Amino acid sequence: MRDTYTHGHHDSVLRSHRWRTAENSAGYLLPHLQPGMTLLDVGCGPGNISADLASRLSGGTVIGIDASTQIIDQANLQYGNIENLSFVPGDVYHLEYDDDSFDVVHAHQVLQHLGDPVAALVEMRRVLRPGAILAVRDCDYSGFTWAPTDPRLDRWMELYHQVTRANNAEADAGRYLLGWVQRAGLSDIEISGSLWTYADAQARTWWGGLWAERVCHSSFAEQAVAYGFSSEDELELIADAWRTWMTAEDGFFGIPNIEVLAHK
Repeated sequence: MRDTYTHGHHDSVLRSHRWRTAENSAGYLLPHLQPGMTLLDVGCGPGNISADLASRLSGGTVIGIDASTQIIDQANLQYGNIENLSFVPGDVYHLEYDDDSFDVVHAHQVLQHLGDPVAALVEMRRVLRPGAILAVRDCDYSGFTWAPTDPRLDRWMELYHQVTRANNAEADAGRYLLGWVQRAGLSDIEISGSLWTYADAQARTWWGGLWAERVCHSSFAEQAVAYGFSSEDELELIADAWRTWMTAEDGFFGIPNIEVLAHK
């Protein structure tokens, strides 16, 4: 199966991904890690979470995989000197590993971009050792909340859902994680949630600036126009809404993330 990645790999997207750490993006998993574990990081992107996890698994091994060979090359360039970490291209639907190979399989903000997340989870389950841990975390776009209100940002949210539906992806993946994991045949499931917040001036400038760029220059922008859902003029209006939001002293943005730990 070939999925279309809504965000693409524009610098505005990668800057967001490079902000992520094991602490702010996989905190629910950290208490379960032990030295010597083998961990597969699915959809690793630029590799910063993978590298952070590797630093916590002394004597273990972390492999990061991503569908983009370009991103894998960048991750190897950035983190190739870490002894217990490697990055290789990979297909989540056809993992090139034997059954029962890993103690942990981790996927952060991946399932929301897949046409068949359950099939991907079944494949992740296959490469887990008996009793091993699956850790998945995805946000839920319909749960995003912000202030001040702005109809142009309401339109951004509507447009994002239009594009992801056209890509056969589920922007509101967070609320479906539990059901998907259950259907994939995993058990002993723990579900939790956490919130990313952008409210101080520095965070607003960073987050609003990223999205002002994304809505005009990323793959999301290209797809929105190509699919006939939007125009360059409308996207510029949305970008301006992000610039207005990030300068508001009472500006707030919250992103709910749902987290699931399960066992084979």
